[in-house]
Amino acid sequence: MNRKILIAAAALAILGAALWWQLGGQHTAEAASDDVPAEFADVDTSGIVEMTMGPEDAAVTVTEYASLTCPHCADFHKTTFQELKRDFIDTGKIRYVYRDVFFDGAGLRGSLLARCAGPTRFFGINDLLYTRQAEWLDAKTMGDVMDNLRTIGKVAGLSDDQITACLEDQDKAQVLEAWFRQHAAEDGITSTPTVLVDGQAYGNPPYDDLKAVLDEKLNQ
Repeated sequence: MNRKILIAAAALAILGAALWWQLGGQHTAEAASDDVPAEFADVDTSGIVEMTMGPEDAAVTVTEYASLTCPHCADFHKTTFQELKRDFIDTGKIRYVYRDVFFDGAGLRGSLLARCAGPTRFFGINDLLYTRQAEWLDAKTMGDVMDNLRTIGKVAGLSDDQITACLEDQDKAQVLEAWFRQHAAEDGITSTPTVLVDGQAYGNPPYDDLKAVLDEKLNQ
């Protein structure tokens, strides 16, 4: 694993707790539990936009649960996802759904930034966050994390006002946390990345294995 990522991960173990205190939430030690904590169960998350690619009426739906601060997820997006996009998403064969998992406050703030310009630009910014994960997670303080995300936002073409408004939107942060908890509990998500095909979990499969599953389903 890249040394910068190891250093950043150690720093974020401390930073995560600090940010969650600021957000009024709790640090997430696991991806999800079987039950949604009471404080999240009844939160109205209808305003959260599901981030998708491909036709809504596609015969097969692939759902990916991933964390922006997870090195394995960054690897997935550099490799497996690119092949999946080329062979199945861009060709309109499947509907792809991306859902965030929040292990720490940095990941939640990253998600707020990715959603800053709306659905049409989400995947571009999300990809930038994964591609430059080692850079923005190379942080010793919470201020460093926020500054690094601001830099990513500017690279993505967002204005200072847009970035500030998105990163400091505490209400949306709390709703996103509830949205994650509700979906992850429903699907039994305990690690990232986790890929579901029509609701069935396949973990983090090699692309050839995932392709074989999709080919079989599409040919039924």
